[in-house]
Amino acid sequence: MFEFHLNSGARERLEGLTTRSAAIDFHRQLPGYRPTSLHSCDRLAERLGLAHLLVKEESSRFGLPAYKILGASWAIYNLLLEVTGLSTLDELRTGLADSDLTLLSATDGNHGRAVARAAGWFGLAAEIFVPADIGPVRIEALLAEGARVRRIAGSYDEAVRQAAASSGKDRLLIQDTSWPGYEQVPSWIVEGYGTILAEAEEQLAGAEPIDLVLVQIGVGSLAAATTAHFHTWERRPRLVGVEPLGADCLLRSVRAGRAVTVPGPHRSVMAGLNCGTPSAAALPLLLSGMDAFLSVPDEYAFEAMRLLAAEGIVAGESGAAGVAGLLALTEDQAVAEAVGIDRVTRALVIVTEAATDPVSYEQAVGRPPGVVRRGQYSRG
Repeated sequence: MFEFHLNSGARERLEGLTTRSAAIDFHRQLPGYRPTSLHSCDRLAERLGLAHLLVKEESSRFGLPAYKILGASWAIYNLLLEVTGLSTLDELRTGLADSDLTLLSATDGNHGRAVARAAGWFGLAAEIFVPADIGPVRIEALLAEGARVRRIAGSYDEAVRQAAASSGKDRLLIQDTSWPGYEQVPSWIVEGYGTILAEAEEQLAGAEPIDLVLVQIGVGSLAAATTAHFHTWERRPRLVGVEPLGADCLLRSVRAGRAVTVPGPHRSVMAGLNCGTPSAAALPLLLSGMDAFLSVPDEYAFEAMRLLAAEGIVAGESGAAGVAGLLALTEDQAVAEAVGIDRVTRALVIVTEAATDPVSYEQAVGRPPGVVRRGQYSRG
C-alpha cells in the first residue's frame, strides 16, 4: 500500500521566484541539443480516468538516458567560471586543456554518469562514489564515460559523505543534494533542470491548461525546479511529489515540518530515488510549494513501466515514478478527491530516464526496450 500526505501548508503563490532559468540558453549552445518530446497519451489517460495525460520524455539528453546532464552541466559550467576566472563557454573549452581539476560526485547511477560526461566535455577527470548495492550495469556505464569509480561500504548518503570529504581545491564536488555550507552547486543543479519545464511550457503553448503535475523525488532537486517553475504561472497546477516507499525522506520531512533522514538500506527498484536525506536547498521550497506527497511500493513502478510501454514510451523504474503516482492516486477515491482529480483533469508527468538496466526492464515489462515503439501521439 502507498503512503499519502496532503500538504496543508502549501501556498497558492510563492514570492521571489523567477519566471525563466538562464540555463536553457546555455544548453542550447551545447552540441547535440534538442528539446525532448512531449507525448499525449490519451489511451493511458482513459485508463486512469483523466481527460488528458502529457508525458515529457527525458530518455535521451545529449545521448544519455536521463535528464541529469541538464543540472550537472549547468552547475559545472558555473563552478568552473568561478574557479578559473574565465567568462565564457568557449574560453572554458580552450582554457582547461592542461588542467589538473577533477570533478567528484556520489551517485546511484544517472547523476554520476552526467557529471562524468560533462567532465569529458571540458577535458577534466571525474571520480564517482557509489553505494555498495549499485548494480553492475550502472558501474559499467560510469566506466564507459571514463570515470574512476569508488564503491563504498554503505548507502547513497554515505557515498555523498565520502565524496564531500574527498573534495578540495583541485577536487571539485558536483553534488545534487545540499547541506549547511554546501548550497550553491545544488542550487545551480536545480536551475539546470528548469530547461525541462521551459521546453514543456513552449510545447504547451496554445493548449488547454495543465491541472496536475507529478514529479519524482530523490533528494528533491527536480521537484524543487518543478515547484519553482509552476508557481510563476498565473493558473498554477497542483503539484504532487512521488517517492519510493522506504526512501520517502520528503514525505516524512513535510509531515514533521523539518528535515528527516530515512535510514538505509534503501532497496527500491527505483534506484535513482533511493535517497534517505532531503536536500537542504530543496526542502524549504517543497514544504511551502508542493501540494501533496506520495510514497509508492515497487509494484506501482512496474505497472507504470508496462503502461508506458503500451504507449510506446520506454521508462526505467525511476523514470516511471510519475505514472506510478497517478496509479496510486486514481485507485483511491478519497485520495483522488483530496488532490482534486476527476474526469476533466489534465495531468503532466516527466519520464526522467529510459531503461538504464535493460535486463531489469525486460523482466518488468516482458520485452526488451529495443522492441518498444513510440505511438502516433507526440510533439517534438
